[in-house]
Amino acid sequence: MTVQTFSAQDHRMMAQALKLAQRGIYSTSPNPNVGCVIADDSDNIVGQGWHLKAGSPHAEVHALRQAGRLAKGATAYVTLEPCSHFGRTPPCANALVEAGIKRVVAAMVDPNPAVSGRGLAILQQQGIDTSYGLMAEQAETLNRGFVKRMKTGTPWVTLKLAASLDGKTALANGRSQWITGTAARQDVQRHRLASCAILSGSGTVLTDDPSLNVRHHELGDLAQQIDKSTMRQPARIILDGRNQLHNALRLFDLAGQTYVFNQTYNSLLRPSVEQIQLASKDNKLDLQAVLQNLAELQFNNIWLEAGGRLAGALVQQNLVDELILYQAPKLLGDKSQNLFVMDELTSMSQTKMLQWSSIKMVGEDVKFTARFVPNSE
Repeated sequence: MTVQTFSAQDHRMMAQALKLAQRGIYSTSPNPNVGCVIADDSDNIVGQGWHLKAGSPHAEVHALRQAGRLAKGATAYVTLEPCSHFGRTPPCANALVEAGIKRVVAAMVDPNPAVSGRGLAILQQQGIDTSYGLMAEQAETLNRGFVKRMKTGTPWVTLKLAASLDGKTALANGRSQWITGTAARQDVQRHRLASCAILSGSGTVLTDDPSLNVRHHELGDLAQQIDKSTMRQPARIILDGRNQLHNALRLFDLAGQTYVFNQTYNSLLRPSVEQIQLASKDNKLDLQAVLQNLAELQFNNIWLEAGGRLAGALVQQNLVDELILYQAPKLLGDKSQNLFVMDELTSMSQTKMLQWSSIKMVGEDVKFTARFVPNSE
């Protein structure tokens, strides 16, 4: 098993495998997105597949079934190291061996401690030429939530905010519908669909009574590709340190699992709501512990929609990975509510720095995407 240089054809095949893997971004949670291409000695694709959903066959199995006997002596390009353990499905490494594959190229080693390196080792022990590292950065980006959960024990957190041109999220009375236009709201639905869970605070839930779900009719062009009857709803996560939630809220009547984090059990909530008690930190829920619990629930990607206080607290504690801000060409005035409520900063070295990922128009609004970076000190 070696890190090596790869041919132009290797790059083309792995690019196709990555393209296939992307087809699972709305359905594979909590599993990673994986694609596989099998090519013969003449560089003809004889089989390809991708992972569809947790509990179903992995990408390699789909590709091998399509290839049939043509898999013998062929090369398999996989975006993630083939699994070596029995889970809901048998090990893919064994399936590749049994099919007579002669070479396996993986984009990256699986960060899962139950696999990490073992799948490639099984292949190598059976005389299969194995290598990894081809287009690894793209593969890691595709599964950034899964990778982070496996390496750090916390999920990838994306904070979504919508604001006016003067950086306000709502009027002083709390009204905010709608700051952004239809296209931006459709874009949010697509991000929700790709997330494992939507996180919010009880203050936002009590003020807005939101659904915090994916609305199929608001998916725009994507609605034609997603079967409404089988569409996966992300879990709803509500932080409620003071037990303010009540059963009349809309989100409790909708499909999908709802989790409530609190300090003491709220007996007024219906039994279908899963409550998780956490110790307080400075008389507030321990946000780091919240994220660790979400990782234990196997959530890879968290979509955060919250008010200024919760957003500010998570940012100040360096618990947010990415910010997506939709900014509308409107002015709400200085009395309106701010994006973040944070402790006063006394030095520029305390500021939170971000690095732009993209800036683009979404309908009439501007969508800013940026990654948080460590402070300079």
